[in-house]
Amino acid sequence: MTARTIDRDTAKRKPAAKAKVGAIAKAKAVAPGVAARIGSTPKTKFRGDPDIFGRLVEDHDRHRALLAMIEETEGKSPNRQTLFKELVKELKAHAAAEEQALWSSVLRDPETTDFARHAIAEHKEIDDMLGDLAARDMASPGWLRRFAALKEEYLHHVGEEEQEQFVAAEAHLSATDVRYMRRVFNRRKKEEKAVAKVERKIKLKP
Repeated sequence: MTARTIDRDTAKRKPAAKAKVGAIAKAKAVAPGVAARIGSTPKTKFRGDPDIFGRLVEDHDRHRALLAMIEETEGKSPNRQTLFKELVKELKAHAAAEEQALWSSVLRDPETTDFARHAIAEHKEIDDMLGDLAARDMASPGWLRRFAALKEEYLHHVGEEEQEQFVAAEAHLSATDVRYMRRVFNRRKKEEKAVAKVERKIKLKP
């Protein structure tokens, strides 16, 4: 490998690293005194890209940080309450905007319909888990166990999106499509977050 090749690889990594750092900083701004130990993340070619997929991964990293920060809190502390409220509003707004900007179009292509349906179904499952957590006592031993299950489900969901579903969708979209979708996502995310609420609903076992 030549020095020029190494320089090119380093240059390609810089936008990705910058995007990840920026996303974590947005989460940290919610509770500056809480550590955001996000750790390593699954490899994805989209982090730092100036399109819809890069924008979605940016949110995923922000959410990874919020999840890690909540694990650093205790009981009904103000930080846990603030961070959980922010997580709920973020995940609700992100899912709604993602469905409107990306998956609504991808659903219309028979070759990618299944990916879109799977992603949307997992959005509903995550939303149900958030409602269940909101309805329970944050200071109880069971709350963190349920929160751990939510975190596992969410990380599985975004891992699939970043490594499989976005790759499949990208193959059927033009460069114009993905740039336009980013603008739609940004607009809809802002609007959805402004009206998002923490809804409390115990999740009944099937």
